[in-house]
Amino acid sequence: MTRTITPRLRTLVLLLLAVTGALLAGAGPASAHAALTGSDPAQGVVVDKAPTQVSLTFSEKVAMSDDSLQVLDPKGKKVEVGSPTNVSGTTYAVKLKSGLAKGTYTVAYQVVSADSHPVSGAYTFSIGAPSQTVVSGVGTAAGGGVVGWLYAIGRYVSYAGFIVLAGGAAFVLACWQRGSGVRAVQRLVVGGWLALTAATLWLLLLRGSYTSSGTLGDVFDLNLLGQVLQTKTGAALVSRLLLLAAAALFIAVLFGAYNRREEGEEKRDLTFGLAIGGVVVAAGLAASWAMAEHASTGLQPGIAMPVDVLHLLAVAAWLGGLTTVLVALYRAPAEAPVEAAAIHRFSRVALGSVLTLVATGTYQSWRQLGSWSAFTETRYGQLLLVKIGLVALLVGIAWISRRWTGRLVDSATAAVTRKAKQREKQQVGSAVTKTSGKKSASGEAEAAASGDGKRAAQLARQRAAVDAARQKRLRDGDPSRIGLRHSVLAEASVAVVLLAVTTWLTQTEPGRTEQDAKAATSSTSSSSSSSSSDSSGALTLDMPFDTGGTDGKGLVRIDLDPARVGGNEMHVYVQRPNGRAFDVPEVKVTFTLDAKKLGPLPVNPDHITTGHWSASGVQIPLAGQWKIAVTVRTSDIDQVTVSKNAQIG
Repeated sequence: MTRTITPRLRTLVLLLLAVTGALLAGAGPASAHAALTGSDPAQGVVVDKAPTQVSLTFSEKVAMSDDSLQVLDPKGKKVEVGSPTNVSGTTYAVKLKSGLAKGTYTVAYQVVSADSHPVSGAYTFSIGAPSQTVVSGVGTAAGGGVVGWLYAIGRYVSYAGFIVLAGGAAFVLACWQRGSGVRAVQRLVVGGWLALTAATLWLLLLRGSYTSSGTLGDVFDLNLLGQVLQTKTGAALVSRLLLLAAAALFIAVLFGAYNRREEGEEKRDLTFGLAIGGVVVAAGLAASWAMAEHASTGLQPGIAMPVDVLHLLAVAAWLGGLTTVLVALYRAPAEAPVEAAAIHRFSRVALGSVLTLVATGTYQSWRQLGSWSAFTETRYGQLLLVKIGLVALLVGIAWISRRWTGRLVDSATAAVTRKAKQREKQQVGSAVTKTSGKKSASGEAEAAASGDGKRAAQLARQRAAVDAARQKRLRDGDPSRIGLRHSVLAEASVAVVLLAVTTWLTQTEPGRTEQDAKAATSSTSSSSSSSSSDSSGALTLDMPFDTGGTDGKGLVRIDLDPARVGGNEMHVYVQRPNGRAFDVPEVKVTFTLDAKKLGPLPVNPDHITTGHWSASGVQIPLAGQWKIAVTVRTSDIDQVTVSKNAQIG
């Protein structure tokens, strides 16, 4: 039986690794959880006088260093003075040099949001009139590159280690106390502890580079490490390491003194003590995530953090216990197989965990999304739908496993009845058995007396091996156990993918934040448009687009200066929904004056830098209500034309 299952198991594991890799590959290196909701000067605006400072407003409080906010002139030189300061609430500002020349200036920011994720980006504004700039590629280092991928892997391993550690220990204490002496189970739980400890140290070392330079060479920078230790995330990681030291003591007792203790009142007392200590340590470990990530900021953090801890504990009890069941079914020795009663007890624990996950997950979804539309309009909502589908699939497979568990319990009961009847029959031939046993013992004694002790020991080992093989064949030949093995293996397979999606979710901007940022950006764009038109005669138009293809959504902005009859300077900016500039294969602009049946007049702007196109000498022959149409092509086949009407002249 083992020879037929092992190749399938190996193939399935390889497939799961490939699927997990694909999921993580699509996650992207960095996702901002605090969004830029406003700025002064606003993005793309043209101001008459040079401002004395630049201020940025975020959706939540952020952590800033001396270089977190930079302002660069058209030649790429810094023009800010001093370090950024917190003006009020979530608004931060930096002073500028006096006497700034006309042209386009770039504002680059790189901060850390309250939920521990790096946030970086850049935008431009102009003084007097737009100009060309040599600045490019700013505001994109944090959380990206090789360090970003390594940090994401560390997060995945830490979650997996916690689930195996906490869930495996809970399964032993609550469902299968004899499992504390099974070597395969011991290795699994200890492996979870080692994985979580190594991943925590790994994240602590990577943290400084992950939130700042993004370069691998800064991983062992002691100055960066010192700065990390003073942050909320650094404190959470250090507290996790301290709790892991307590977890090591817990494991030593569980697989040492507890395993050697005989059944009785003392062992029951020790079980109770280990259960209390284990819950405290596991809850503390879960809190090390809750205190530094999504739950610690936003709406109702006082409620969200305990709910997040409960959610993580339920995940560990279900998926960690499931992994332990899988190991026990495949790796437990024939003389100490996992009992049907233990699996039946775990099915009740799993049911309670699922109900807890549904309740806590519903609250978390409401908190992070805020509206039904966020399910489909935000990346977080789309990932959450995938997670819900995987959980539903997992519950369905668990229902099948529960049926197999019931059959296994029934077959175990029947086996006990059969053994009782066989024991009665064996009592009749006990005299013969004793006689043969005496002869066998006499033979072994004679072999030992004749100096053939090695031969006697070899015969004893052979008899033990034959007996173990016979018990294993009987155990593996049970159809109920075979069916349970396969269903539990399927559950574990889905759980691996579910863990990858969950890890991805923790690195994705919540839907509520994303929608609030979009609304704020739209409002800011409208106000900056009217402001720029009134103060300098320039015209700014924002037009959302969706080509329907991959990465086809965004915003195109048209700046026309001075928006009068005659020659005009035109700038075209293309941004993603999150406000970041990005390049598309082609951008074309046309001007049409329907009242005079004039046009369309085509304009093909030149590409300047990432997400920025420009054209000089754009001729507007007559004053009137012009229709400005922009064609955006995002791939060889995906393009769309959007338009707006504006008064020119």
